[in-house]
Order: sequence, then C-alpha cells, then structure tokens
Amino acid sequence: MSVARFLVVTMLALAPLAAAAESACGGKDLAGGTVVGIRDGRTLLLADGREVRLAAIETPAGAASALAALAQGRTLTLKAGSEASDRYGRAVAFAVPAGAAETLQESLLAAGQARVSARIGTKFCAAALLTLEKQARAARRGLWADPNFAPLPAEDYRRLRAETGHFVLVEGKVLSVRTSGATIYVNFGRRFTRDLSLTILRRLRAGFSAAGIEPGTLEGRRIRVRGWLERRRGPIIAVDAPEQIEVIE
Repeated sequence: MSVARFLVVTMLALAPLAAAAESACGGKDLAGGTVVGIRDGRTLLLADGREVRLAAIETPAGAASALAALAQGRTLTLKAGSEASDRYGRAVAFAVPAGAAETLQESLLAAGQARVSARIGTKFCAAALLTLEKQARAARRGLWADPNFAPLPAEDYRRLRAETGHFVLVEGKVLSVRTSGATIYVNFGRRFTRDLSLTILRRLRAGFSAAGIEPGTLEGRRIRVRGWLERRRGPIIAVDAPEQIEVIE
C-alpha cells in the first residue's frame, strides 16, 4: 500500500480517537488558510503567504511527500501550539484539514511518518500523540520499519556521538540521579565525558513531580527520553517538560 493511500485509510480509521485528541491539542484559534505548498515534512505554505510549522512533531528528511498527500490544496483549521511562532517567524500550530476529524500531526504519527517532539503542550495532548507514536512503532509503520530510527540504547556511546545535534529517542536504565547547583542530572553511566546524562532545572522539579515524573525516583528505572542530543563535557539531553520522559519499567 502506498504512503498516500495508507494515510487516507488511517485518517478514516482513527476518526473516533482523533476527535478526542483534537480537543486536547492546541490553544487559541488561528486564522485558517489553504495550502499551496509544502516546504518540508512539517512546514506548509498558505495562500496568504504565511508559513505554518506543525507543532509537537519531528519529521525525517524526505517526509514532505507524506505531508503533501494529506494537505496539498486543502483548507486548514489552525490552533496555536505551545509557542505562537518559531525563530524563523513561522506560525506553530495544530492543523485540521477541512472535512477531517484529526490533525495532520495525528495522521502523520499514526502512519509512522513523524515522531512526537520534545515540546508538545498539555499532558492530555502528549498522552494522545505518544499513544499514536507507540502504536506505529509497534507495528513498524513508516520510519519505524527502518532500524536507524529505533530508540538508541543509552549505553551505545558511539551512536550517541554520531547523533550529536540531532533529535533522538534514547532508552536505557538510569544509574544515578544527582543535583548540582540549579541542575538535576539523570545519569546513565559513571563516565560523564562518555555516558549520557539528562539535565532538568531544579526550578522545574515541581512540575515534573505533579506529572508523575519525580526525578529522584528514576534511579534504577528503565526509561525512554526524547530530545535534542548535545555535547558538553559529554552527551546531554536537556529535559524541559515531563512528557519527554517515559518510564518503561
């Protein structure tokens, strides 16, 4: 089945779930518009000249065709994402094509053509989108059929070094949780110059705890984390929102 046909079938099959997720994702209504161009796998050009970046997802290179199959020529209803615009001046939004029940984000995630990003929005929106990603990953749809997109093992420091500067999913067992100054460090190994650490600002701790992700309880747990992989003294992922961390076991 082609990507375009699969996306259409997915849109119809997931309508009941998507209707619930639509109300969970997105803030204030934005002016809608008709899509006249596709910039990349998550960026649209509207007839009035605005560019819209789809909120809450990351897409791989080559994903523009999947977005075009869903959106080209369609009129969209737009709701603001967690940020009104990005540094390039693009509107950041959740988008629903006319006549569709689900957002473009949901359709792309369900087809395995996108991953949930580090910045999502509300807890309820995050839960809905992460569920769609999990289902696509389990079924090996789209990008999940490519082992290069599988979550990286936290202990594979050579792969982590190669992925510096990229958005990644990493899975592993937390060795220790330590606090130094204004930062909480969630460590996957003892060698900070080689092993992965997550950083959480102490001032954000209450929000993490309220969401059920208490940093201190992660020690000894196996988790999945998503975010942009940086290199400081060693590999680091800055965790700004509890939705970036999933406890596996």
